[in-house]
Amino acid sequence: MGLHLKTYPSLDGERCISRIKLENAYTGGVPSNVFGGMIATIFDCHGTASAAWFAHHQKGLELTDETVIGRFITAHLEVDYLSPTPIDDEIVVISTLEELGERKAIISMEMSVAGKVRAKSKMVAVAVKDHM
Repeated sequence: MGLHLKTYPSLDGERCISRIKLENAYTGGVPSNVFGGMIATIFDCHGTASAAWFAHHQKGLELTDETVIGRFITAHLEVDYLSPTPIDDEIVVISTLEELGERKAIISMEMSVAGKVRAKSKMVAVAVKDHM
């Protein structure tokens, strides 16, 4: 169950990228387009994973198959829906780090399909304390 969304850092570590192909069940009743709640969900998942990567990377730590990196949760999420997001093609989400504090990360994201930006998002993510 779930989207199984995977987020990967770019080679230079300056961005994170997710690619996903959704099933038609995520149209929300509007044929051929992704419904807004799913778009927000994808931004939420990708943004918190990106925040974790950026925090890990800024500490100078490496990422291996065995690495367990810190977790982040969403404190605030803004989504601007620019145009309908077709469900038939691969969705690409790219994030960049705007700010990183001791526990807070501000992430900007763009969602594209077929090379056209369909939605933008800004997230404030907060690191989960180890004992939580």
